[in-house]
Formats: sequence, structure tokens, C-alpha cells
Amino acid sequence: MSTLAIRGRFFDFIDDPWKHVGREAEAARFLPDGLLVIEDGLIADFGPFAEVAPRHAGVAITVIEDRLILPGFIDGHIHFPQTRVLGAYGEQLLPWLQKWVFPEELKYRDRDYAREGAGRFFDDLLAAGTTTCQAFTSSSPVSTEELFEEAGRRNMRVIAGLTGIDRNAPAEFLDTPENFYRDSKALIARYHRQGRNLYAITPRFAFGASHELLAACQRLKQEHPDCWVNTHISENPTECRGVLEQHADCDDYLGVYEKYGLVGPKFSGGHGVWLSDGEFRRMSASGAAVVFCPCSNLFLGSGLFRIGRATDPAHRVKMSFGTDMGGGNRFSMLNVLDDAYKVGMCNNTLLDGSVDPARKDLAEAERNKMSPWRSFWSITLGGAEGLCIDEMVGNFQPGKEADFVALDWNGGPLAQRWHQSLLAPESGPETMEQAADVLFAIMMVGDDRAVAQTWVMGERLYSRD
Repeated sequence: MSTLAIRGRFFDFIDDPWKHVGREAEAARFLPDGLLVIEDGLIADFGPFAEVAPRHAGVAITVIEDRLILPGFIDGHIHFPQTRVLGAYGEQLLPWLQKWVFPEELKYRDRDYAREGAGRFFDDLLAAGTTTCQAFTSSSPVSTEELFEEAGRRNMRVIAGLTGIDRNAPAEFLDTPENFYRDSKALIARYHRQGRNLYAITPRFAFGASHELLAACQRLKQEHPDCWVNTHISENPTECRGVLEQHADCDDYLGVYEKYGLVGPKFSGGHGVWLSDGEFRRMSASGAAVVFCPCSNLFLGSGLFRIGRATDPAHRVKMSFGTDMGGGNRFSMLNVLDDAYKVGMCNNTLLDGSVDPARKDLAEAERNKMSPWRSFWSITLGGAEGLCIDEMVGNFQPGKEADFVALDWNGGPLAQRWHQSLLAPESGPETMEQAADVLFAIMMVGDDRAVAQTWVMGERLYSRD
């Protein structure tokens, strides 16, 4: 049995900070001098150094100094075959897909091209501190195979699946429902729960899915109930109108997926910008999740996701955060938090009674605020809960997989140290409040240069130096 220990400053979550309005620190845990003991890639023990160290005499200890150690970041919505179109001129969603995305994703039929792209993809994830992702591939099985193979080589946890589309894309990009069903069955048998791979039945979006394709997804879910379901929902107004034109027997976007029995605890829909209150309530009742992708929603002009509505305690919807790279213009979950904060602020301007008294809702306005507690919970334990993998990853509880990131509070733009006298001592945060203040500064000012190290299953896979 391989055993090692990490000593340093640790910050993680044991509860949901949205449940602790006004006392969010109660959901977090900060150890200014902690010890994380890892056996064969799993967390064996965790706590203050003075308490844990005597229980593990003789174990080699790696000290990570001048860093804040958090659970690895979880990206709940990202597109593996869009790595090379990152930063392509945006436009709106549907013309952007036609001009840039579909032609690029077609190239992932070539195994060498897909394999090289997979290497770049995981390199960029690790450099951003991301250790787990739920990813879209393309309509070609080759891209799905290469994603899972590369994830396996790095021992990273991923949720992914062949991406089904048989409408509203170039003819050469489309697949048939029969091929999608056959290829998905083979991929599930080959990859689901092999190593750290998890399989998601993946209709790209209802706008690109015929009745027959969605029926194939339904059949796959019935035959493989342990699989996840990953898709898009209510991202763009033109898309939403097109969905209801194609599925006229449904009252709203969520109803399309409900019709085919896809909505439930392992269902996640990316974006949800234009979900109605009724759809939010039904997602809450079913245990489904929405994935908030603020970078992409802003880059493609899709709209402002209603954070405060999704977190209504009366109808709470499970929620993960995602980059949606390449609609999102970064791999970094820190940049996701930066934009999420700004979306929340804009939502509160819309809720301001002086603008529209009918929309004034002080409780929703409070829930729109992306504090450091809510923010970093959303990309660690909260992200894991949203994807139904919180028994595996998300915090430093013993038994979970030892994925973590070491953040440098002086990395990149923060190197000027202008904030130190206000937020924390020169030597780093010593209290929970100081740690939260530093994390907020990192998410608002920092970038990937704040990521000093990324560890996966107790092995360091990335070091900035």
C-alpha cells in the first residue's frame, strides 16, 4: 500500500453555504496547519497536523508552503472537441455552432487528431486546477474513445459520452438514431465504471434531436439506469423557440426531456438561462441538476442565469458550474467564478424595485450574491453533489479520492501583494475569514497563474514551476 501525507493550509466544505444565510462560514472548514494522509490514491485521514500526525508515525510528509489547498475543481459542462476553437469570434449560439464548432468537431473523426486534442485538453484542465469534468465529445465514437483513454492514462475522473445529433447541423456531421444507439451501447460496455470513467447518455440538445434519437436515449437509460444523462437546456431564445416548433406536443424545453424519461437525479442540463419558474420547480422535484455556465452565457450573449431562483430553498435545484469551453472563453473555473459574481450583480440590478417593482424580491437578491463561500463550494463539493459524485470527490473526507489544487495567493496579477495588508498577513491567511477574503481576491483578480500545483489521486500531475 502506497502512503503519503501532505501538510499545509487546507480549505474545504462540509455543507452547503446557501443553507446558512448570514453565517456561511459554518459550511466551510479551514485548517491553517493540516495534514492529509493518502493511501493508494484515497484519503485515509485528515485534520489538524497536531492531531493526525501522531496516528501516522513514519509516513513521509510533503510540505506545501505558502499555498491554500482546496479540493480539485469540478467542471460540470465542457466540450472536449472545441479546444482548438477557443476564442473564435462568438456571434450568437446557433450561427457560432454552424461557422466554427461543427466543422472543427468533424475533424475529431481522425484518431490522431482526436488523440492530440485529448492531450491538450487534459493539459489545460490540470493547469487550471480542474481534476474532474463532465464533457461533451462529438458525433464520432473516435472522439469519445480518445477522451476516455487519455483520462485513464492520467487517472482522472470524467463523465462523458457519445454526443447524439441528427438535426440542424451539416449533413456530414449528423448521425442516425440507430447508429447512436449501437455505438453508445458499445461505449458503455467498454468504458462505464472502468477506472474513473463514468458514462453519460448525451443528446447534444433537443434542437438537434429527432423523436427517434430521443427515444434511443430513453431506451439506453432504461437499459443502463446507472448511466448519467448530459445535455443542454434553454440556452438561447432562438434555440428555445426552435425546440418547441420541433416538439409541438411539449409545453416547454424541459418537457421534451421529461417526455422521454431522461429527467432525474443523474440528469444535468447546461445553461438553463431561460428556464421558467415551473421548470425550475419540476427539476427540483425530480432531483435533476442545472449547470451554470456564465462565461459562455456572456460570450455568446445568451443571457443571465437566475442564480437566486435556482437556489430558492422552497424549490432548490441541484447546481454545478461549468466553463462550457469553447463557448466559454477560458478553461479556468476561477474565471467562471469571476463571471458568476458579475451575473449575480446584474441580476440584482434587474430585481431592484426602482427598475421594476413587480420583480422586487429581496430574498432572491440575497441568493444572487456569489460570496467566496458559495463560489468555491459550487466548484468543489457543490459541483460534486450536482453531478451525483459527491461520495467520490468534492472535499477532504476520508474515503474520497485525493484530488486537490494548491493555490498561490500571490500568483499572476496578485503578485503585487497590494491586498496583503487588508486581507491577510504577509505569511498567508490564519483564520477562516482571512482565507475567504483571499479566495475572493483570487477568483476576482487571479487567473491560471494562481494554480501552483494540481494533484490527482495523490499524485502531482501539474506544477506551474
